Amino acid sequence: MKKILFIDRDGTIIREPADEQIDSFEKLQFVPRAISNLVFLRQHTDYEFVMVSNQDGLGTESFPEDTFWPVHNFILDTLKGEGVEFDDILIDRHFPEDNAPTRKPNIGLVEKYINNPEYDIKGSFVIGDRDTDRQFAENIGCGFLQIGDWDKAAAIAYGGERTAEVKRTTKETDIFVKVDLDGNGHCDIQTGLGFFDHMLEQIGKHGMIDLTIHTKGDLHVDEHHTIEDTALALGECLLKALGDKRGIERYGYALPMDDSLCSVCLDFGGRPWLVWDVTFQRCYIGDVPTEMFMHFFKSLSDAAKMNLNIKAEGENEHHKIEGVFKALARALKMAVRRDIYHYELPSTKGAL
Repeated sequence: MKKILFIDRDGTIIREPADEQIDSFEKLQFVPRAISNLVFLRQHTDYEFVMVSNQDGLGTESFPEDTFWPVHNFILDTLKGEGVEFDDILIDRHFPEDNAPTRKPNIGLVEKYINNPEYDIKGSFVIGDRDTDRQFAENIGCGFLQIGDWDKAAAIAYGGERTAEVKRTTKETDIFVKVDLDGNGHCDIQTGLGFFDHMLEQIGKHGMIDLTIHTKGDLHVDEHHTIEDTALALGECLLKALGDKRGIERYGYALPMDDSLCSVCLDFGGRPWLVWDVTFQRCYIGDVPTEMFMHFFKSLSDAAKMNLNIKAEGENEHHKIEGVFKALARALKMAVRRDIYHYELPSTKGAL
């Protein structure tokens, strides 16, 4: 079955001006990295390219045809010169107030693809910059790639989404974890331990990983099972989301925070190991026993099959452990970065 990239034009391939009309060459600017990534996707994938664009009032006094087509054709000719041709170009001319079934986010223009058994709609994507493009993708039933970072969008279209979910249930804990390694740092953390939530949020926020963690643990006993099992579920989820690891940086490191100097070096090489050189002068930070921090990282390392080397020094205990979690986040961000132009396993052994 064939897959499709439904690609928006204004704001996605070319910059959109304040008046939202590209009706002169003076307004024409290509979005950075748009052309190079479209070229890559055309050369290295078998997606069909379908441009879908709303052009408000095209053909009316407010937007005459003779101001639209010269610029539009120049865009197409420029892309064609780089090897990028569209299999179909669909333009809706209605104003928003017309509520036309063919105007995005409505799907009238693309129904011929949605109802065609030759196409894998679920495996297709809309590439766009607006919330209406996101809604368009939802209405179609395909994925959505937000433009803001063309490199990230192309990496997902080429190598697939890097998301995973893990459900872990024992007599002691009930845990749900979901990650998106190519996210924006959105977090939904609920473990019953406020300070632990705060630390886990650092991983998502500073690692640019969308992270959901819902943990119900036997806190009436103590904090041990909640923290340990959350680490195991998170590590398993990270490993699952990484997939075959092709194209990743593999290694990462980072970070100072206020009076503390924290170093977290990691390797997704498949061999779990923890070096822990962090000491605390307090038994608790917030509602978390300091003895559990090493146990958290050991469990995380084991489940994610990663080598972790963690060192921290400083006076403020809160800053010290928060710096460790932030350093882990930055190291993760670095290590999971994917390079589709060098899409190989980062190993001389040929296996990770």
